[in-house]
Amino acid sequence: MPGLYFLSDIHIGLQEPQAEHQKLERLDTLFAMIRREGGALYLLGDILDYWMEYNHVIPKGFTRFLCMLSGLTSSGIEVTWLAGNHDFYLGSYFNDELGVRTFYGMQEVRHDGKLFLVAHGDGLGEGEPGYKFFARFLRTPFNLGLLTGFHPDLATALMKKLSRLSRDHKKGDIREESTRLIDFATSLAHDRVFDYFVCGHNHAERVQAINESSTYVNLGTWIEGQYPYGVYEQGNFQIRKV
Repeated sequence: MPGLYFLSDIHIGLQEPQAEHQKLERLDTLFAMIRREGGALYLLGDILDYWMEYNHVIPKGFTRFLCMLSGLTSSGIEVTWLAGNHDFYLGSYFNDELGVRTFYGMQEVRHDGKLFLVAHGDGLGEGEPGYKFFARFLRTPFNLGLLTGFHPDLATALMKKLSRLSRDHKKGDIREESTRLIDFATSLAHDRVFDYFVCGHNHAERVQAINESSTYVNLGTWIEGQYPYGVYEQGNFQIRKV
């Protein structure tokens, strides 16, 4: 059976040109392997460091990556993207133009007799009351309409500013943030049966059993030059490096 592949927290558009080039080169290598091997790809948020969708404009800076996604779906690879706190508004462009399904919040994936709970990780568990309010507030159709009504240069500058604010806030909460998601997954395992809880968000790469039947997986980040990705195949989940 073809495998499942998982990526999160690449933050395309965040770093200097050389680091961004390396990310895209590694993605090209990984996507070529996925096309060759078959399977499905799950993008678990913060793939882009910022994103705003317009009716008639595609933001500059992501062209190569968007073409790579289109190449995957054109090859028959199913691609699913869950919004994060940086790429927090994914409109119809990805589905209509690129064939990429988009969702918000935690989703269930059933594969090979296993249940995967997949999420970016923002807004889950205890804490983050300010962010939870902000996300609900900004994702309303009215407020998104106001934001997309700005000139694209102005709105993109605002997205970059919000991205920096989110990163600065995370630095202050690093100790709490490092355990919040595994605590959430552990609590969730008391209430329901699942095989894998897969997330990103806090950049803390980890694979850890939380009981006899459930495993917590955090996919880490690409901004430190390690290029991790998750893969489930032949009954085993691993984090590998491109």
